[in-house]
Amino acid sequence: MLAQNFRANPNRRYIEFGGKGGLGKTTFSAATAYWLAQQGYKVLVFSVDPQASLSDIFERDIFGKGPVEIIPNLFAQEIDADQRIKAYQDEIRYKILDMYGMDTVPEEIEHYIQAAAAEPAMEESAIFDAVVDIVVGGDYDYYIYDLVPLGHALYYLSMASIYNEWIEKITKLREEMQEYAQVAAILERKKQTEEDQILAELQYIRQRISTSSGILTDRERTAFFFVVTPEDMIIRDTVKAAALFAKYQVPICGYIVNRVIPPELAQQNIPEYLRNRIAMQERYLKQIDATFGKDVLACVPEFERDITGIEMIAKVAQALYGGEA
Repeated sequence: MLAQNFRANPNRRYIEFGGKGGLGKTTFSAATAYWLAQQGYKVLVFSVDPQASLSDIFERDIFGKGPVEIIPNLFAQEIDADQRIKAYQDEIRYKILDMYGMDTVPEEIEHYIQAAAAEPAMEESAIFDAVVDIVVGGDYDYYIYDLVPLGHALYYLSMASIYNEWIEKITKLREEMQEYAQVAAILERKKQTEEDQILAELQYIRQRISTSSGILTDRERTAFFFVVTPEDMIIRDTVKAAALFAKYQVPICGYIVNRVIPPELAQQNIPEYLRNRIAMQERYLKQIDATFGKDVLACVPEFERDITGIEMIAKVAQALYGGEA
């Protein structure tokens, strides 16, 4: 059903996998990127998790190296927040020097730039900005987000609206100041004031955030899939998270059940521990079916080993999409 969902919605090119930590988001992100690349699409799978594991699953060191081609058509990227913060600082220094015609950044401002880099929210802001660059770039047919766990994912997805509101207020204030600045500029016969440049910068940031948030909440272009396992706490948390995500207009398109122990094993001579696990999963699979119904698009079995390397990623892709290519 997951493959049909993709084929029925060919304009959905921004794909997100979310859920609690350790359920298989990175695995499904990598497998989906592999499946799409095998069909000839140019795909970028990227991680917004500071503790990303795409390097591990692809068995390649890709951290902070930009898009790295794994196989033909499949590119992977892990964002280096520290690198991004340093670029931020350099950009701010350049703009101050350029805007105010200075030779060096004043010591007190340099101190503030250094201190701001240590702010707790700076890492999230840097990653968000890097994602905006990727999303508005338009270099790929598909973009696969390997999201952070639920709580942080909601925070990340809500950042667009928070930033947008903040930029709106600052821009409005600047526009009001600009009216007075224009009068002063006319009196002094200046063509452009410093306030013009600041306002232009704010409007540029607003346009970037608006474009990015517009894509993330557009049901025609974006699909969000929850990853869930047949366990009581996971099901409960997923139901709560789905309600919260809906408030932020995240286009939830379905649920994927992971780590299902093959029930036919119960017919074999297996340890009591494993038999009990199968019975437990059978109970919670019925609960998943009753809770999410037709929105459950795939059930993926527990594999015999960890998912690393292209060979295992291909196996997961086959389990997810039924071997269609």
